[in-house]
Amino acid sequence: MHVEMLYFAVVRERTGRSSERFELPDGATLDTLAAALLERHPTLRALLPHVRWARNEAFVPVDAGAQTLVEGDRVALIPPVSGGAPAVGLTTLPIDPRDVEALVQGPGHGGCVTFIGTVRDRTGDHAVLRLEYEAYVEMAEGVLQRIVDETHTQFPGSNVALRHRLGRLEIGEVAVVVAVSAPHRAAAFDACRQVIERVKVEVPIFKKEVRADGSVWVGLGP
Repeated sequence: MHVEMLYFAVVRERTGRSSERFELPDGATLDTLAAALLERHPTLRALLPHVRWARNEAFVPVDAGAQTLVEGDRVALIPPVSGGAPAVGLTTLPIDPRDVEALVQGPGHGGCVTFIGTVRDRTGDHAVLRLEYEAYVEMAEGVLQRIVDETHTQFPGSNVALRHRLGRLEIGEVAVVVAVSAPHRAAAFDACRQVIERVKVEVPIFKKEVRADGSVWVGLGP
């Protein structure tokens, strides 16, 4: 099966071409294509959390990695438009905290605080094998943006950026990154803590713990 990839702007510069073909096995998914893309162009890894995927001229949902491709599909990587990278984002790809921090840093911000949430191997007496995240994507993105906007209002002069993983995560992988910068460190610390606490309570992102003794959806009891 052959799929055509289209590249634009910074993606085109990094790959050195505007399009190319990938030969994939029958039944390949967008995740399969993403893995093949990174094997061929490893310099794109840092960019992928900031781009959107489009298939046959239509954007695909952020959690559509299992979507099956067919012969002749045209898949494009769409970088941020002129307004810049979004402050919030959900992704099925690994998150680099340094990329999130870069979205908030600036000469007028003397303090930058970053929270990094990773997958731990134990909850209480239960050994954890991995986590699985899913979300009501459209609603989650809207709630995340509202949290960021309200943080800007409460902490004037602050910048906030956030990335959250979806899908299957292994022990030690980064699940969420919140970066906040402000003119002074006290505001950056306070705002960062407030953002992550609100994310855990308000955003429709659902976490399943796959444990050695069974699986549970977090929040529904032991």
